[in-house]
Amino acid sequence: MSSEQPIIVGLDIGTTKIAAIAGRKNEYGKLEILGFGRANSNGVQHGMVLNIDQTIKAIQTALENCYASNPNLEINEVYVGIAGHHIKSLQTRGDIVRQHNEEEIKQQEIDQLIGDQYRTYIPAGDQIIDVIPQEFTVDNFQNIPNPIGYSGVKVGANFHIITGDKNAIRNINRSVEKAGLLTKDLVLQPLASAAAVMCDQDLEAGVAIVDIGGGTTDLAVFYEGILKHTAVIPFGGENITNDIKTGLGVLKTQAEQMKVQFGSALSDEAKTNAFITIPGLRGMAPKEISVKNLAAIIQARISEIMDFVTYHLKQVGLDTRMLNGGVILTGGGSQLKHLVQLTEYITGLNARIGYPNEHLASGHIDELAKPMYSTCIGLILKGYNDYENNQKQFEGTFRKVEIPGSLQEQPIVDEVVDVAETAGSNGKARQRKSLKGFMDSFKNGLIDLFKEEEDAKL
Repeated sequence: MSSEQPIIVGLDIGTTKIAAIAGRKNEYGKLEILGFGRANSNGVQHGMVLNIDQTIKAIQTALENCYASNPNLEINEVYVGIAGHHIKSLQTRGDIVRQHNEEEIKQQEIDQLIGDQYRTYIPAGDQIIDVIPQEFTVDNFQNIPNPIGYSGVKVGANFHIITGDKNAIRNINRSVEKAGLLTKDLVLQPLASAAAVMCDQDLEAGVAIVDIGGGTTDLAVFYEGILKHTAVIPFGGENITNDIKTGLGVLKTQAEQMKVQFGSALSDEAKTNAFITIPGLRGMAPKEISVKNLAAIIQARISEIMDFVTYHLKQVGLDTRMLNGGVILTGGGSQLKHLVQLTEYITGLNARIGYPNEHLASGHIDELAKPMYSTCIGLILKGYNDYENNQKQFEGTFRKVEIPGSLQEQPIVDEVVDVAETAGSNGKARQRKSLKGFMDSFKNGLIDLFKEEEDAKL
């Protein structure tokens, strides 16, 4: 098998934007971004594709922008995120009695166990999107993360099954196909976002990932290394914008602008005597808008979203201080000022903003480390997870992923080297040093950034 890694493309079909990002892992196991394009999204509401034609156009625009960023790319297959309030999850249990119980447990048996779950009864009109094993049991031994290599008579597992509405899934697939692409896999958006912003310590400590998008807020809860719960809450940044529009009697574009520039999630933190002046419509007098009123409207909607988060945590018995990693906020809506404080106040858990740079190589543009791209970068990681697992099990079946010759001739690492300003042909050692130097300065930069934030809070 060649050491060449495939290029994997994530396509995030969101309510406010559609993003296409192409990435490949480098020799350090970090993601290098090879192409990036985005477009405004019109045909999607609350995370669901309603207008297929508009969605196709937006996907094509995002793709064109991605090709414009790197003409050498060739994109055929994409990993696509799915959200929407039709998403449901349920827990099931499955066991099989083994035929050759003196032998060790093999991957085929695990695959059979997972395959059996796809026959679980679910309501008509729904279909299973994903089956995720939580923990396994072999005979009387419980809580086994991976049973391969064990031996026993009976192997079983608890499963987290994610289902969605057939029509909603069909609309996504149809939009992607008509845009000239193949859906390699549909991935639940909160799981993609979690992959991008979470590290192993978070998984062990227990965290709730809250991805505040345009049309939905996605939730994924991990505890003791296991995915415990997923949910899609049908409110997001668009709802906040609409509340501002209605509450203050302004245009939607003005509401969005005010939210981004002057918005705060805590009205107590907003200055009482600060006002925003908005030009009047068609010769009418300009409007004075109180920053405090703006914050009060935002706080009301964010509080509602966080109440839903707390409700879901209660459902799985994790609302008390059992999640040591607290809440990780990501998605475009997580950039609101004072959101962390409000989240901590409502959920009673520690909170922080999650940036999708856990697995990104150094030297990429800052734009890509914004929380709004967590889902898209997570989709690429999900693709790699599939690739790496398949590679272990079915050697060589993934060779369909063709890497354009033009990209092979000029390894992307060279571009990273340029960023770190190492010239000359005595390559690897200097390159590694420069990459390490870059990472260190990047980390220190992040630490300073958080320090500044902490100071600002005090």
